[in-house]
Amino acid sequence: MIWNEAAGLTEETMELVQEVQQDLEQLKPNVILDTMKSWIPGLMTLGYRLLMAALILIIGFRIAKVVRKMLGKTFTRMEMEVSLKKFLLSAVYVCICGLTVFAAADKFGFNSASIIAILGSAGLALSLSLQNILGNFAGGVTLLILKPFKIGDYIICGSEEGTVSAIGLVYTTLNTMDNRQVILPNGSLSNNNLTNVTAQKRRRLEIKVGISYDSDLKKAKEILGQLFESHPLIIQGEGVLVFVDSLGDSSVLLGARGWTATEDYWNVKWELTEKLKLAYDEAGIEIPYKQIDIHQKN
Repeated sequence: MIWNEAAGLTEETMELVQEVQQDLEQLKPNVILDTMKSWIPGLMTLGYRLLMAALILIIGFRIAKVVRKMLGKTFTRMEMEVSLKKFLLSAVYVCICGLTVFAAADKFGFNSASIIAILGSAGLALSLSLQNILGNFAGGVTLLILKPFKIGDYIICGSEEGTVSAIGLVYTTLNTMDNRQVILPNGSLSNNNLTNVTAQKRRRLEIKVGISYDSDLKKAKEILGQLFESHPLIIQGEGVLVFVDSLGDSSVLLGARGWTATEDYWNVKWELTEKLKLAYDEAGIEIPYKQIDIHQKN
């Protein structure tokens, strides 16, 4: 037996070590190759899922854009308010994109139902905390869709009235006759009685006046009718109606009706009221005021 003086090993041991080293060198590539081969099915599955997710995202986002474009053209033909149009288009686009992301995430094993349930619970809690704001928001959407009034209309709601200067998704702004700015929540406008004074192009003007029982009734009716028929802002083609409205305790109540443009309504009313008083004074027709007659018996 020959000893290796440097390592203290026999030649047989050295040969055995060399054989083991050679076996290990041959074994390393085989182990790495086998390991890589074992990864192939997983990598193929991952690649398939990535490909399907990418296709779902591309197709879904493309569909969202097409739907948004088509709805935009439809809303334009409907003459929808710009603010509502932008909101609805954004909401539809976000919803389709969200569903697309959920469908893509499902390819990676994410439970979409659980995610939707969590988002639903969070949305419910948020809606309860913002109940009034969401109510006003829903009212704003209703107003913008149904259009009971538009910017520039004069409306009356409860004790507030004025010209509409802005319609938002939550609040509506009015400018009053004395130039005050009134901001009303849309929830109250959509849930209460609302009068749109300027919705129509023309309005029927009615003026009533009481005359004394001793005055000439026919002459009083004739003067009232002439004032309506001669006024340039009264629409003559619609005809003027003069009538006896009632027989009161101290006066005979006369009335006259005629049509005028909505924007001329108040000017015509004020002018006719003034001219009527002057004409009755000139004709000697008495417009009685409230008084008490006391009769004393002997």
